[in-house]
Amino acid sequence: MNIQYLIRLDDACPTMNHEKWTRVERLLDKYGIKPLVGIIPNNEDPQQQIDPEDGGFWDKAKNWNDKGWSIAMHGYNHVYQVVDGGINPLWNRSEFVGLSLEEQKKKIRKGVAIMREYGLNPKFFFAPSHTFDENTLTALLEESDIRIVSDTIATRPYRYREFVIIPQFSGKCREMIITGVYTFCLHPNTMREDDFKQTECFLRKHISQFTSFTNLQLSNLSDKTLFDRLLSWIYFKMRKKND
Repeated sequence: MNIQYLIRLDDACPTMNHEKWTRVERLLDKYGIKPLVGIIPNNEDPQQQIDPEDGGFWDKAKNWNDKGWSIAMHGYNHVYQVVDGGINPLWNRSEFVGLSLEEQKKKIRKGVAIMREYGLNPKFFFAPSHTFDENTLTALLEESDIRIVSDTIATRPYRYREFVIIPQFSGKCREMIITGVYTFCLHPNTMREDDFKQTECFLRKHISQFTSFTNLQLSNLSDKTLFDRLLSWIYFKMRKKND
């Protein structure tokens, strides 16, 4: 059975929890894991203003990139404006869903400009709370070089419009039983001691199954399979039932 695991880190910004991010970085380096890191270009979310601003943050981000970590643009300012889940309704809140194309293009354009100013040209995107819509994708097409999105429910990467979609399935490391590629989304800012212990235990046990975003075979992908469409439908049906 071929099961591959990936790690994604959310909410990197100058005011992140520096101690916890350092601890996560050391843990991943220990096991040779190269994650996808989502950077908020212009954080204005009070909940992500945890520690004093780190003047060396962007140098740290460039160092992540230089050592083979993949860099994603994680929205623009991480401020929720809409109560809607869009294409991937994990939550009924969004920075993007429902905004006009011009508003979304402005966000993407400004976010990309900030990251390029600091020497980073992101190739990946994922939105705060996993929520985005068709206008978000169009804005990415018109205002960036980004053609890979990390999100939605499926067991393997697939093509949608002009994009490669790499599914994101769980908020913590867990064993999967169906053949596929599974991204575990960690939030270092809010990780507790038990989370660090559980993550390291999983890495130690399953290190041979981990890969990196740059090592994925993303050519010749097809559309989302019927199985994955059904899986996604069941997932959101159950999620809505449990809300």
